[in-house]
Formats: sequence, structure tokens, C-alpha cells
Amino acid sequence: MTSSIDAFDVVEVPLYRAAHGRTGDKGDRSNISVIAWHADLFPLLLEQLTPERVAAEFRHRAPSRVQRFVLPKLHAMNFVLDAVLDGGVNDALNLDAHGKALSFLLLDMPIRVPRALVPLLAGP
Repeated sequence: MTSSIDAFDVVEVPLYRAAHGRTGDKGDRSNISVIAWHADLFPLLLEQLTPERVAAEFRHRAPSRVQRFVLPKLHAMNFVLDAVLDGGVNDALNLDAHGKALSFLLLDMPIRVPRALVPLLAGP
């Protein structure tokens, strides 16, 4: 991944330290919203949470398409992942396939944060 962040002045943390999420599902489609804990963290999320990277994170679910919708005034983005829920809640035999469980996968994804922004992160 190409980044404008100096590799020697960053820490790697799970996404949930920089953002929280909301999810939903309809049929075989999952919506995962990512909302920055602080406005100054949002540019990092935009840079690092690309549709391609999210698709790679969910490659085991083989999404047919991943779209990202940016909501800059809310410091948020919404990802729509198609064909990731084993046919949908009513058809799936695996409860972990539902949209709410998938948000935790995304929020555990590592991101790189400049040390200067570490005080804005949630948690220890």
C-alpha cells in the first residue's frame, strides 16, 4: 500500500481504535458504515479504507462487488458488499454470515496512524 505517512512515525492499530461502525443487511447484501471517532482521523480512513482493501479483507466471503460511499460531513463512509451473506439471513445456515458479525471483521483490520494522532484514538 502506498501511503503519504512516514513509515518511521506511525503505529499500527486495529480500525476500531480510530472508528466505530454500524451495519445492516438486506438479502445477500451487507452495509457496513465506518465513522471516525475524531474528524482529524477521517483522512486516514479515506486513504486506507479503499473498496479494494475492504474487498481483500472479505476475500474469504467472495463479494461480487464492494462499493464505498463517502459522507465527509459526518466523517464517515458506507461500504456495500454484495453477495457476502450466503444468500441472505433466511437462507444462510451460518449465523456468523449476517451483516452485524461482518462489521467486527472490518473493525479489526489494521490501519497505520501517525504518532501525533495517537491521542485521538479510543482505548488503551
